[in-house]
Amino acid sequence: MTTIIHNITFDCHDPYRLAAFWGKVTGYAQDPENPNEPDDPEAYLASPDGSSGLLFIAVPEPKTVKNRVHRDLVPTDRTRDDEVERLLSLGAALVADHRRPDGTGWAVLSDPEGNEFCVERSSAERAQTPSAIGSQAS
Repeated sequence: MTTIIHNITFDCHDPYRLAAFWGKVTGYAQDPENPNEPDDPEAYLASPDGSSGLLFIAVPEPKTVKNRVHRDLVPTDRTRDDEVERLLSLGAALVADHRRPDGTGWAVLSDPEGNEFCVERSSAERAQTPSAIGSQAS
């Protein structure tokens, strides 16, 4: 028997702002019957099919070290580079650029509160390049 991940929870300073950012990134949406409000101590976004969610909870302390867990994102309808540009325009910051001249690699970004995540190549881009072992070929 296995277990599924129901929610991923973010400790953060401003749940409303961070939920708005990740909603634009993922397409997850707030519950229209219980919308996220700017002064609430938590905010929630549900996946399009409702099977999982992102929960943002206010905590008093700031983020001080690298995340022990982070997300690896794969764009579904654009290239990795186009997705990086879109996310930067939404308020992400470029932390490290591991993209290579041959088109492989990935970019490490952070959300508005400094939580790191990676953007890998789309499935279409991966299909155009000979496969390699591990995420380094992402």
